[in-house]
Amino acid sequence: MITKKSKYAIKALLFLSRHEHRKPVLIEEIARAERIPKKFLEAILLDLRKAGYLGSKKGKGGGYYLIKTPSQIHMAEIMRLFDGAIALVPCVAHRYYEPCEECVDEITCPIREVFRIIREQTVAILKDNTFAELLEKEKKLKRYRK
Repeated sequence: MITKKSKYAIKALLFLSRHEHRKPVLIEEIARAERIPKKFLEAILLDLRKAGYLGSKKGKGGGYYLIKTPSQIHMAEIMRLFDGAIALVPCVAHRYYEPCEECVDEITCPIREVFRIIREQTVAILKDNTFAELLEKEKKLKRYRK
């Protein structure tokens, strides 16, 4: 499962992706629309700003806005930023690799192989889904709902 922090970051970025004009959006507006606790959202937006995804403006007309276009931001990047490894077990993680203590032979471990395949497919799907593509999926889902 992903953490609430990661989920809220994705929801906030999706909200900001809908604002193509790139005007700053108040934290309160995002929090209210996406049902995210304001204090929690403040920390998330600050992390996203530090990571180079958002800009901010203080004062009247201030708020947060996307620096990158929605097509430049992949879900995999955001998940890694907030949750670390996408792998379900540490022995198949790329950036966060750790050997399993109980493993006798990592190279021939069939359990590891299954989780390696899961990680590869998960990463591929998350990399294939930019926030621009999420907006398109949202439009299609709304059309099917009617």
